[in-house]
Amino acid sequence: MKGLNKTGTEVPEILVLEILSKLPVKSLTRFRCVCKFWSSSFQTPFFINKHHLNNLNNKNLNLLLQRCHGPNGEIHYFSQLSTEKGQNFMVKQNIHLPICEDYLVDPTVHGPCNGILCFDIEFKIGLWNPSTRQFKILPESSIERPPSAESTDFGCLGFGYDSLTDDYKVIRFVTNYFEYEFDGMSYYSHTIAQVDLYSLNCNSWKELPHPGADAWYTFTFHNYINGFYYWAAVGAPGYVILSFDMVNERFSILPLPEFEGNLAQNHWEFLDFKGSLGAIVYPAKGTLKSIHVWVMSGSWTKQYSFESVPEVERPLGFWENGKVFLESSDHELVLFDPSTRELQNLGIDAYPNKMQIIVYVETLVPLNGRSELEELIMRRSPSWRPVDKINRNR
Repeated sequence: MKGLNKTGTEVPEILVLEILSKLPVKSLTRFRCVCKFWSSSFQTPFFINKHHLNNLNNKNLNLLLQRCHGPNGEIHYFSQLSTEKGQNFMVKQNIHLPICEDYLVDPTVHGPCNGILCFDIEFKIGLWNPSTRQFKILPESSIERPPSAESTDFGCLGFGYDSLTDDYKVIRFVTNYFEYEFDGMSYYSHTIAQVDLYSLNCNSWKELPHPGADAWYTFTFHNYINGFYYWAAVGAPGYVILSFDMVNERFSILPLPEFEGNLAQNHWEFLDFKGSLGAIVYPAKGTLKSIHVWVMSGSWTKQYSFESVPEVERPLGFWENGKVFLESSDHELVLFDPSTRELQNLGIDAYPNKMQIIVYVETLVPLNGRSELEELIMRRSPSWRPVDKINRNR
């Protein structure tokens, strides 16, 4: 279908699609009913990629805040924050996902990767596109485990994009537990000897070779950056960074930066620094933090430092113009401007040390899953919090 300009002249289809590719997902969802051509065009890889690139180039950023409340921080949900000027990141709505309910452990969120988030909670893994409001629970793996294994557990996980095949992949390490006897007593040993890889295109799992003969024990900090997933790990070589190439499906090892102190004295976060692997290092204790940013470009270099930032628990992520989101010592969300050293309290609180800032751009990437309504995902007003509802029902 061609469009018409003010003079009644037909506008070429390619120009119409170029204009449409600059619109938000919410508008495109409404426009699907205009005609079959528009509806089908919005689902083509060309239009999806064009739309995503326009959002990246124009820095149309969106913000989600993963947070929780409750006596023990057991009620998990997401707050969508406004990015419009003058609104000071006010909460636009709160989003509650049922996959985060009824578990003793906290859900881990991986991503965003091209606007897609991956949830990892005990034995369940889900993908979520908050722009199209699609959600997909991944199928269980059919990969056989060693017959002598008494039980199986799933450890660290990674999620990323394969640009060669236009595919989204989930990788996880599998721990098998074996029972043995010693002096008439039963014990359990474990080995991390298997690696599973899920492909969204195939909607199935396959097994990959393990990165080494020795077991790897991973820490909590990890991230996907520009085609690779990174974990901090310890194995036979000691403390290293374990990386996984989403295209070639191969592991490699990188060194950690040479920083002051040791891992027990510092906290870490991996970050995407303009397409390169970056790391934020900050003290584990105290509320007067010096925050250091390292970047890997052939070798590690310290990019810059924020010295002696007061009343800070930990950094959460970067925003525009070099500003940094922080969790304050009062466990509130604040924005720090390094150039002026100004701390702006945004008036949003959460349970201690469980906030996570998620900066993403909108995407039309289909998950072939179900709608948020079908998954009972609730979007509510800023005044609503899941903990309030649960307390009333007790």
